[in-house]
Amino acid sequence: MSLFGTLRTPRNLVFGAGQRRALAGYGKALGSRALVVTDQRLSGDADFLQMIGSLKQAGLQVRVFDGTIAELPVECIARAVDAGKALGADLVIGIGGGSCIDAAKVAAVLLAHGGRISDYYGEFKVPGPVLPLISLPTTSGTGSEVTPVAVVTDPDRAVKVGIASPHIISNTAICDPEFTYSCPPGLTAVSGADALTHAIEAFTTMRREPTGSIVHEHVFLGKNVLSDNYALTAISYIAGSLKRAVDNGADKEARERLMLGATMAGLAFGTAGTAAAHAVQYPVGAMTHTPHGSGVAVMMPYVMEFNRGHCEPELAEIGRAMGLDLGARTVGEAAGATIDAVESLFASIGIPKTIADLGLVRAQLPTVAEQAMGSARLIKNNPRPIELATMATLVEAAFSGDRASLRSGA
Repeated sequence: MSLFGTLRTPRNLVFGAGQRRALAGYGKALGSRALVVTDQRLSGDADFLQMIGSLKQAGLQVRVFDGTIAELPVECIARAVDAGKALGADLVIGIGGGSCIDAAKVAAVLLAHGGRISDYYGEFKVPGPVLPLISLPTTSGTGSEVTPVAVVTDPDRAVKVGIASPHIISNTAICDPEFTYSCPPGLTAVSGADALTHAIEAFTTMRREPTGSIVHEHVFLGKNVLSDNYALTAISYIAGSLKRAVDNGADKEARERLMLGATMAGLAFGTAGTAAAHAVQYPVGAMTHTPHGSGVAVMMPYVMEFNRGHCEPELAEIGRAMGLDLGARTVGEAAGATIDAVESLFASIGIPKTIADLGLVRAQLPTVAEQAMGSARLIKNNPRPIELATMATLVEAAFSGDRASLRSGA
């Protein structure tokens, strides 16, 4: 197959310690009335207040909405939109974790186009440009600052739902690792595990035939030469820094490398997409009320094993990016060693081994399999085709902790 690549990225991407101070300059260039979307924990933080002050000093009117809550229920976003309307916002700034940035994305859609949030569920449903968006992540995990997707919780839906459109990519992403220095070990672990999962899934997604219309048919295009480079670099940075950052939050080098890896993972999956690990997490997370990063990380070794026969060379490359000495091992042996290494890394930072450890019970497994199959944008990206029966096999293995049972799969 001939070389093909695409990137969907912010217009401006700034990375580095102290770069949050660039916010006012970008804000002034994009608007005059800024809705800032964050949460209560951050809204009283000294650095946050300093950034708000810099925006005002630059001449912007600012309204802070700090009502973002975890899992992002739609009524929370509705309140943010009301705040934006009251201000007459022409710019949205998201500061915080993935939920804050996703809330800012959806608010930017609704302030530009109106309607209900559900009008935009799925791919390519946003009809045109949204309000200019600036994102500043405070965790090293979701990559939402650079991706074309926002995920929300709808009370009318059994699982989380996504809005996927190139129009919701931030105009400007400012990634300042100093924001993450105070991130507690547990959150550092699940966020970083989420980022590594993004990179692994992006690198192993199905490769599609690059027709002339592929970029208009899929928000997430599958494996390609441009996203691959970001994915492998992300894997290298995250694998080498994740445990260090969890063990010692004051390790500034580890914090920097972990955030850079998470952002690169976002650039990778923001174009290539993710797959089965994320599809299974949505129902598991809804049923167990456990963090997204925990769920995808629990699933990742099982999904790698499930897909192994369809991506062994890629798994071997992942192992080399992680720094494994694979020597003269065969591709199959290298793939197995890579899966073992991912499983060991996640265990070392406290990720549970099975979805049963997350609180799932066996009676829920058929529903998990069925609902996971409903995530079409994820299922179609998986390198190994999945049907309900094989999804049930994957879910059973992840419940019982029997990774070996997946090794004879097609």
